[in-house]
Amino acid sequence: MTQKIAIASDHGGYSLKKAIKEKFSSYDWVDLGTDSTESVDYPEFGYSVAEAIEKGKVEFGVIVCGTGIGISIAANRNPAVRAALCTDTTMARLTRQHNDANVLALGERIIGEEAAFDIVEVFLNTEFEGGRHARRVEKLSQ
Repeated sequence: MTQKIAIASDHGGYSLKKAIKEKFSSYDWVDLGTDSTESVDYPEFGYSVAEAIEKGKVEFGVIVCGTGIGISIAANRNPAVRAALCTDTTMARLTRQHNDANVLALGERIIGEEAAFDIVEVFLNTEFEGGRHARRVEKLSQ
C-alpha cells in the first residue's frame, strides 16, 4: 500500500508543491489546494493539512508557502501537528529523529527545487528515534 501524504500550499508555494508531487509520484498525495498561483490566504491550507493529520486521514503532510513560516504557524495551531520548517536535509533528518515532526514546511522563495526534493526525501524516509526524545515530544501536546 502506498503511503498517503497530505500536501497543500498557498499561491507562493504552488509551483514547488506541483514539482514535489511530480518528483515523488510514487506517493499517494492528498492535495488540499491551492490549485493555481492566484492569491489566497495561507492559513486555510495550513489548517487543512493539520485537520487531515488530526482526523487520521494521513500520517504526514507537506506544506509550502513563500517562506514556509506563515503556513507552518497555521498548521502548528493544531495540537496534533508538529510542523517543522526545514531549509536543509540536516534539519529534515533531525526533526524526524528528535521531534517526530509529522508535517514538513518549505518556503518556495527560500530554497531551490533540488534542495526541496532532497529535504522531502530525507523527511519522508527518516524514522523517529523515540527513547529520551519521546518524553520531550509528549510534552508538546500537554
